[in-house]
Amino acid sequence: MAVLSKYIDRIDNKLKRIHIFKPTISQALVGAALAAWTIKLYYSLLPRSNNNMCIDCENNIKLANIDKIENSDISTTNAVNNEDFSIAEAEKLVLEKQLKNKRDKDLFQPGLNNDFVKQLLKLLQIMIPKVMCYETGLLAVHTLCLISRTFLSIYVAALEGAIVKYIVRKDLRQFTIVLLKWFGIAIPATFINSMIRFLEGKLSLSFRTRLVRHAYRLYFKNQNYYRVSNLDGRIENADHRLTEDISVFASSIAHLYGSLTKPCFDLMLIGLALMRSTQRLKSNILLGPALSIIVIGLTAHIMRVLSPKFGQLVSEEANRYGYLRHIHSRIITNAEEIAFYGGHKVELQQLRQAYNRLVNQMNYIFTQKLWFIMVEQFFMKYVWSGTGMVMVSLPILMGSVKKRYRGRGLSGDMDSNVSERTQYLTTARNLLISAADAIERMMTAYKEIVSLAGYTYRVASMIEVFEETAQGIYSKITMGKDAKDEHSVIEFINDQPVAKGRIVYSDNCDNACISLRSVPVVTPNCNVVVTCLNLSIKPGMHLLITGPNGCGKSSLFRILSGLWPIYAGELCIPRAIEDKPCMFYIPQRPYMSIGNLCDQIIYPDTRDSMLRKGINENDLRNILKLVSLEHIAQRDSFYVVRDWKDILSGGEKQRMAIARLFYHKPMYALLDECTSALSVDIESSIYETVKNMGITLLTITHRPTLWKFHTHLLEFDGQGGWSFRPLELPEYQRP
Repeated sequence: MAVLSKYIDRIDNKLKRIHIFKPTISQALVGAALAAWTIKLYYSLLPRSNNNMCIDCENNIKLANIDKIENSDISTTNAVNNEDFSIAEAEKLVLEKQLKNKRDKDLFQPGLNNDFVKQLLKLLQIMIPKVMCYETGLLAVHTLCLISRTFLSIYVAALEGAIVKYIVRKDLRQFTIVLLKWFGIAIPATFINSMIRFLEGKLSLSFRTRLVRHAYRLYFKNQNYYRVSNLDGRIENADHRLTEDISVFASSIAHLYGSLTKPCFDLMLIGLALMRSTQRLKSNILLGPALSIIVIGLTAHIMRVLSPKFGQLVSEEANRYGYLRHIHSRIITNAEEIAFYGGHKVELQQLRQAYNRLVNQMNYIFTQKLWFIMVEQFFMKYVWSGTGMVMVSLPILMGSVKKRYRGRGLSGDMDSNVSERTQYLTTARNLLISAADAIERMMTAYKEIVSLAGYTYRVASMIEVFEETAQGIYSKITMGKDAKDEHSVIEFINDQPVAKGRIVYSDNCDNACISLRSVPVVTPNCNVVVTCLNLSIKPGMHLLITGPNGCGKSSLFRILSGLWPIYAGELCIPRAIEDKPCMFYIPQRPYMSIGNLCDQIIYPDTRDSMLRKGINENDLRNILKLVSLEHIAQRDSFYVVRDWKDILSGGEKQRMAIARLFYHKPMYALLDECTSALSVDIESSIYETVKNMGITLLTITHRPTLWKFHTHLLEFDGQGGWSFRPLELPEYQRP
């Protein structure tokens, strides 16, 4: 440091010889900084031509360059297969195209506009459902604490002014009394501050609970959890929106209430206190507030014009962060398949691309914040401080304090005037500091509001999608190649398919048949698999469904279960009665829920439902014997929680799914290769038991040994054609 100081002194001496002094250098540096900032500001306000690329395009070009560099490095060092990278790039281009189409079709972007107000009001109705509710009470107590804190701030500022006043007067007695009051007010002041933070946290949690309950109710209404991810393309990662976005939105709006309410109270009450202090000095009480309003209004307008669109930036950052989490979860879910294929290089490339997109967006936000915070601090720290100095000095410089000579000397009267002015300066200074802090919080709250607009858009659009999909309204971007053909069975309105078919529930227990009348089999991507299907299945008509892969076998089950929409025709199915389901679907890979052994057998029933049906443990043991799983009940009791997905083998999982079928005893069993991991003898025993229970079979299988358990055959040819006829078995397959 000593060497550096000597070096600076030498440079200073040389500059003085040519009549260049330190103030000149400082002014030059400040001028250069202001010139750079002016150029930056002027450049940002220039109108952009249509030929200029948008920010997203620039980010995509940067990302593409980064990806090319990474691809070249990886390919040269690790000799990666070029075809794998081509597939990864193709998938990335498809995703970007889908996101671009979605952005083009959106009618609004997150920001401070009428749509934001409508969305926020809709969410507020969910978070505060009634005038008299728990959240209203929290808001009332929170508001009371905010007002109390403002009064305490004014009182503390007055006490500090009185302390300085009695110090100047050298009045030890009054100084001690005021100081004790100052210490005494600290206890309620600190309690109020703690209560404000506590109530803000309680508000955030309460708002989040309301939103989560409402969103969960919509998410599980009419099997929305399936429809949102498979039939609709507007939400890429519902899990992220249901957890992270709702949490951040609730915290932001709870914090924003205090950030806006308390500064408003502070400004109003502090303004009244300053006007009273100014009035005591016989000065103009309107000059200072008018000056402050003009300066604050002007700076607020400038900052609003210069403020970047943080709502769109935050929303895009959340989208990219959610996509990064989606890729991580996909790798975890399909870790075994990726390991078998050795596809870690492709997955690594996709993960890097997603992370680079997030980094580019965050870097752009940091750059925007750099210049905006610079402007913000310039106005708040310097312009407002200078305005505050002028406001404080105006009553003293322009006031008229009367001289009082009643029994006092000139020096005593002057001391009194000095102490009064000192008290005013100290009180006004503390009040202005609090007011400046309040204004600063209100100005910075603008950024919070803009950021809130991004999260409001994501949460409100999620709830809107849930409500629409529950009503059968879908918006899928990717369409089948022949979906919009003029001879297609699908009708489109605004480039979206319209499901004109209907489902009719029959209450006739004597004629509980399933019938399809002119129903097309259409995938969620609007690929027409079968143009028109006419079918009638009666109880006891055991149907075998065959055909090549992709011909519509499993798609038919999804239509019968109501998972896929019916774009034409009519589906008639019997209604479930007395807790007995109409149809029960068993896939090739059964789902094992969280819980004990009893929960696995009775899924999706609860134990209360089981007891209401009059089923006990002995009945469950008999069911396990039918599927040769009684050893599991002997090894573990029915109420021991295990990780059944890992404990049970593939064959045991399929037999557990058959046990669920025996427990529920539906009218129709939709069996989709559900015994592929079982031996032939166990498989035959299970099918024979199902028929003896009076359950009608609808089976998809490639095993000829199961043909003998069926009476009719539905065969798809894979070209859109089909045939339905009684099943004629060869002699060696007949029972």
